[in-house]
Amino acid sequence: MVATSGGQKAVIIPHSAGALFFLHFMKWVEAPPPMGGGGGPYWCSKHIKAVVNIAAPFLGVPKAIPLFLSAESKDISLVRAIAPGFLENDIFQPQILQHVMRLSHSWDSTVSMIPRGGDTIWGSLDWSPEEGYSCDQKREMKNSTRVTNPARAKSAISLTRSANFGRIVSFGKDVAEAPSNDIDRIDFKGAVKGHRAENRTCRDLWAEYHGMGFEGTKAVADYKTYTAESIVELLHFVAPKMMARCTAHFSHGIADNMDDPKYKHYKYWSNPLETTLPNAPEMEIFSFYGTGLPTERSYVYKLSSTAECHIPFQIDSSANDEETCLKGGAYSVDGDGTVPVLSAGFMCAKAWHGKTKFNPSGIRTYVREYRHSPPTTLLEGCGTLNCAHVDIMRNFAVIEDVIRIAAGASGEELGGNRVHSNIFKWSEKINLQL
Repeated sequence: MVATSGGQKAVIIPHSAGALFFLHFMKWVEAPPPMGGGGGPYWCSKHIKAVVNIAAPFLGVPKAIPLFLSAESKDISLVRAIAPGFLENDIFQPQILQHVMRLSHSWDSTVSMIPRGGDTIWGSLDWSPEEGYSCDQKREMKNSTRVTNPARAKSAISLTRSANFGRIVSFGKDVAEAPSNDIDRIDFKGAVKGHRAENRTCRDLWAEYHGMGFEGTKAVADYKTYTAESIVELLHFVAPKMMARCTAHFSHGIADNMDDPKYKHYKYWSNPLETTLPNAPEMEIFSFYGTGLPTERSYVYKLSSTAECHIPFQIDSSANDEETCLKGGAYSVDGDGTVPVLSAGFMCAKAWHGKTKFNPSGIRTYVREYRHSPPTTLLEGCGTLNCAHVDIMRNFAVIEDVIRIAAGASGEELGGNRVHSNIFKWSEKINLQL
């Protein structure tokens, strides 16, 4: 295409998980065969002008965890709150959630959505980058991101209790809120699993929970709370076959030494924290994404029915606390409704900014945020300023910026970074060796 267009380089526009696949592609195309495509070390520099990532979950999404753990999302928990017992009905449940779980455990690519970077990125029991975030803050903000009354906003934030967002899964609202020193945890990894009683009526719908038994289920709940690192260990415990398959193709850590030969393997190429950008100093990378929508960040869980056909864990839909952004068992932060700001923006805001071990050639990076504005009438449909994860593709401001880049504009000519969230503040809190 570059050859037939007079040497004009391509502008690539991946959306959502496509950004991870294209990150993988940039490593594959330059890597020597048989692992790679054999394009050589300067293929990207010769062929790509810019990569415009839209709503990219570079660091994964916490929303993926309940999909694997209980085939749920916040929406499912709200259905439970509205119609208690409906999904647990023996007529409906084996046909709904168990099928969803079996299906999700067979889609290996969904494992790429598990949060990457562990506790360094997502926080620990007592800390998270978004610490201090308040759902009421957005009411103090204009589209210019300036606070209408800074003193009032600062006072409001200081008086607001903050959620422990680093606790991605907590068994009980009291555990989610308790000081870490007060949580009595029993390690689940050494627990002995046991089979449940045979039940041929639903075993064909069952996932790997069938082999956990009551002892394994209790051990998971007794560990009380899980961070980004321990949640991966949990998935290895509750779904070992799925994770054994998937870890052959994906990785979720942080590279200490990018020169380690192991990072030449393709399993690391879709993880921006374990791979390097190409040697293409003239290329530009953009991160476009929406803000202003509550986005799932962590969850309150409980044990469900121990009946053979029931998934043993579920989001506790009765857990609510407006002050800490908890609704229907899910804590929320700023994002596009699917991808938190931290996942979409951190790489371009910090890890790839300037010359770093992840960006050795100093490719210029830009963060462009778009503040969500819902339609005012039904005649507008989804609206032209909608910034939800998928609807952002029809956002007029996004389309304009994409067209300008495709027409030759640089990031500086676009106006550089445009930020409505606290992404730079949150990024600075992350202690990552660059």
